Amino acid sequence: MASLADIRRRTAAIKPKSVSWARIVSDLISPPVVWAVVGLVVGLTYGSTLPAGAFWGLIFGIFVCWLPLLFVALMVWRGRISDIHMQHRHERIMPMIVTIASSFLALWLVETRDAPPVFVLLTLIALVQISLMLIITLFWQISMHTMSITAATIAVSTMFSTLSGLLLVPLIVLVAAARLELKRHTPGQVLGGTIVGGIVPLVVLGILNA
Repeated sequence: MASLADIRRRTAAIKPKSVSWARIVSDLISPPVVWAVVGLVVGLTYGSTLPAGAFWGLIFGIFVCWLPLLFVALMVWRGRISDIHMQHRHERIMPMIVTIASSFLALWLVETRDAPPVFVLLTLIALVQISLMLIITLFWQISMHTMSITAATIAVSTMFSTLSGLLLVPLIVLVAAARLELKRHTPGQVLGGTIVGGIVPLVVLGILNA
């Protein structure tokens, strides 16, 4: 049974280390938050009714974003991961595998349970992105933050309008600056995340339209 001191230590690990602007940006524009928001907006826009759209947006968010994040929080609580942003490369492997498994379940649900068709595209983008991220992470610590916000920007441009995507571009710059400020990534890792994040949605779209 965990002691009071052990519980306090675990709780402190989950809490933010500081309240700097970079930490706030990293928390608010983190991959789970970004994709959960995009999923909800897509659902409300493309759903046959607002309740139906909200339902599928929440389903997407639960399986692609919140369940994997809950797993990470549990691992932080148990002392297996240093913090919620997984600053060490080896800490990211198992959460990514969990995210891939959960995303496959999300893909099955949106394909077989009468979800708006656009959710198939959105889930495939998220699934390909996290799978590629896992492969790269085996060799290099690419920025998940810049990869996610860039992929989400391209997805928004496709599903809504080019103007909508352009309005999100400053967020890519802001997230990149935050990750560099926190010294979580090198400029190359941030740039790599941005490039890969931009390519993934285009490749998925190209394959689906072929």
